[in-house]
Amino acid sequence: MEASEQAPIVSDTIAPLALVQGQPYELAPDDLYIPPDALEVFLDAFEGPLDLLLYLIRKQNLDILNIPIAQITHQYIGYIEMMDQLRLELAAEYLVMAALLAEIKSRMLLPRQPESEDEEDDPRAFLIRKLQEYEAIKRVAEEIDLLPRQERDTFEAIVDTSAVSAVQQQFPDVDLKDILLAFQDVLKRAERLTHHQITKEPLSVRERMAAILEKLNGADFLPFAACFTRSEGKNGVVVSFLAVLELSKEGIIDIFQPEPYADLSVRVRVSS
Repeated sequence: MEASEQAPIVSDTIAPLALVQGQPYELAPDDLYIPPDALEVFLDAFEGPLDLLLYLIRKQNLDILNIPIAQITHQYIGYIEMMDQLRLELAAEYLVMAALLAEIKSRMLLPRQPESEDEEDDPRAFLIRKLQEYEAIKRVAEEIDLLPRQERDTFEAIVDTSAVSAVQQQFPDVDLKDILLAFQDVLKRAERLTHHQITKEPLSVRERMAAILEKLNGADFLPFAACFTRSEGKNGVVVSFLAVLELSKEGIIDIFQPEPYADLSVRVRVSS
């Protein structure tokens, strides 16, 4: 076959096995130990004979519609020979493609009648159509591979919340010290808004208790500071504080803290 005569040319177009001090090595040394099946990875680089042909065409920047069949055939046969020299087992489809390329090359060398050139099909037409179909399928496959894939890019998270729903929130206990600190904070705010009282009006603790209960009517809870009226000054703050304590003492309201370090709140006590 003509491919054996073109072996030196093929070696110039196929990538060398290795570069040692800038010198390419196209053949493995005879005394080099290669473990069994160690070089079968070369075949894994291509998914089949069409993939190898497409690689050779794109590497040479050739027009797929006008393939120089002689040049591609030489390169393909050179690849097959390299696999044979490396003692690799070639798939049958690679050998079938080599035979097809040789057939196409032979048909293109046959003379044609000038008047019948338009009637005869191009021997390369079948191969070109197969390459175009393979290239389109390969491009779509690469685009599909880039899409997010379950269990590769995204993972389904399953959380059992049955035990969480049964947990009841436990409110922290409120110490008298916390109540006094909250009262002190209210006093400081009242001092900033203190103004002279021209006339004094009597303030009733009972009336203030009723006013606080009226604010709590229809509300789940009320902030502790909302139980006080700043415009009444210190006297009004003291009366309101006594009213809150009296309501808590009589078991009408609860003073609680929604969460640690949060502001105090009051709510109507629910009878158990």
